[in-house]
Amino acid sequence: MLSALLSIDFQPEIRGYVVVLIAVTVLMGSTYLLLGSNLGARLGFLVSITALAGWMMCMCATWAIYGIGLKGPMPAWKPAGPITIVRDGALLDQANVVDSSINIDGLDATAAATKVSNTMVDGGWKILDEADPGRGQAIASADEIIQVEAKEFVLGEYTAINVFDKGGERWPKIGNSIDFFAFKHTPHYAVVEIAPVVEQRAEPGRAPARVQVDTTKPHRYVVMIRDLGARRRPGFLIGIGSGIIFFLLCWVLHRREVLLRKNLALKSTAA
Repeated sequence: MLSALLSIDFQPEIRGYVVVLIAVTVLMGSTYLLLGSNLGARLGFLVSITALAGWMMCMCATWAIYGIGLKGPMPAWKPAGPITIVRDGALLDQANVVDSSINIDGLDATAAATKVSNTMVDGGWKILDEADPGRGQAIASADEIIQVEAKEFVLGEYTAINVFDKGGERWPKIGNSIDFFAFKHTPHYAVVEIAPVVEQRAEPGRAPARVQVDTTKPHRYVVMIRDLGARRRPGFLIGIGSGIIFFLLCWVLHRREVLLRKNLALKSTAA
């Protein structure tokens, strides 16, 4: 009957539920069957559920240490407030990116972008190299913000010029190198500089033309903040809960053993 049941063409998600249910039933049921036949139904159930809680505690400890298994929200770039997309480099101070306004009056788009970049670098911002993987992650997140959320550009109408990075330092540290207890972080910001490009005519059979920045249009700046997420939280919380259940059941087993020895001692004395 089980073979006939599994031969039915389930949908993938339904079949997955059935496979997991059967696996869990076989794993726990077989263990309880062996313990119950040797220790009795009640004591066998108590021992098997205690072992399950201990196994869950150890497994979740591994999940929490290595960040595997059941995972929480992953680290990602999120839109920063109060302003996420700055359409004029002179207004970056209103997005809490620079300390004071930048005077770009009378400058064309290229010169204004250069002055904004120099001002940000002087203010402690770091320009990420093209080989830095953090640059690609920041640009991908900025693409989602400016295309999907803001709907200001579509793919091919702009290009990312620079990615500025600042913050994210861990603390407290012991000296300058030991950061084992550095569980706190300063806010981590990234600013992606977006430049509109000149529309190119695509010709069949030819390679796409090189991207040309439109020097008549101002650059945009996408301001983002790093959300560290909670990757290890599910494993940590489940591990704590399983540990509490495990130690409580161990105490119940210990208490049962003490009472059993006491009763056996009274029985032997009375005899």
